[in-house]
Amino acid sequence: MKILVMGAGAVGAYFGARLRASGEDVVLCARGENLRAIREHGLDITSIGGDLSIEVTATDTPRDFAPYDLILFCVKAYDTDAAAQAISGCLKPGGAILTLQNGVENEAKVAAIFGRDAVMGGNARVGVELVAPGKIVHLSSGHIDFGELDGRKTDRAKKIADAFQRAGILGQVSADIMTARWDKLIWNGAVNTVATLTRRRVGEILDDPEGLNLLRTLMQEIVEVARAEGAKIPDDRIDAYIAHSQKNLRALKTSTQQDLERGKALEYEALSGAVVRAARRHRIKVPAVETVYALLRLLDAAPKKS
Repeated sequence: MKILVMGAGAVGAYFGARLRASGEDVVLCARGENLRAIREHGLDITSIGGDLSIEVTATDTPRDFAPYDLILFCVKAYDTDAAAQAISGCLKPGGAILTLQNGVENEAKVAAIFGRDAVMGGNARVGVELVAPGKIVHLSSGHIDFGELDGRKTDRAKKIADAFQRAGILGQVSADIMTARWDKLIWNGAVNTVATLTRRRVGEILDDPEGLNLLRTLMQEIVEVARAEGAKIPDDRIDAYIAHSQKNLRALKTSTQQDLERGKALEYEALSGAVVRAARRHRIKVPAVETVYALLRLLDAAPKKS
């Protein structure tokens, strides 16, 4: 398959490298120093699944290598419109744009531009950190859950799953991807946001009784909203997330905390705003999520690093 990774930050570059190592024709779309480093030295990944150094085609103009069978859409949620414009006309007929973004609103945005049939939804389940341009540390997990928006089993989904399987990054093909998307937001809207606001790694928050209580409160509010939106969230999901985080994610510095440290914009709309908007549609009170949302907005508005 010919695959474009649109947004080759830590997550996109990691999955792109694994796909390239398995023999797929991969193009990374990156910017700035990261693009320069990938072009000159390739990608250098230190990983719990085996270290990898590999050359990968990289560009800031994806049309130069189009068309693509698959576009992994990994840009920040606030960059969705600009990235969509950059890939206009780049997808082969019958190909797929697979969103691997935070939040639960991006599928609809991308579908409004390219048509619903062109879009698939996915979750990146991976703990990675871009420690320097072209250099990634992979700490936990490392797979993609994805599916058609309408839950159908399609030939293209099987083809993508086969490619992911060869690359060692296949999680599962979901018949209810929007439940899966809300499920991920339970963790992201709690742990990612609190880690960013407190500038703490996951284990430090879990070890603090009040910090842990805050995570549970946020998760419970998100679960209530997710269920109102039709997501099928099991009763033990919060306990399972806490246990998984304790065991596997203690050293993780979350993606939004990394953005904060680099002076980048924060994805507060995708992580918290989406929950607040859905809660208001269903007239559900989410005071903890609203507080985090307000704090992240204020933090994002603060002067950035020069």
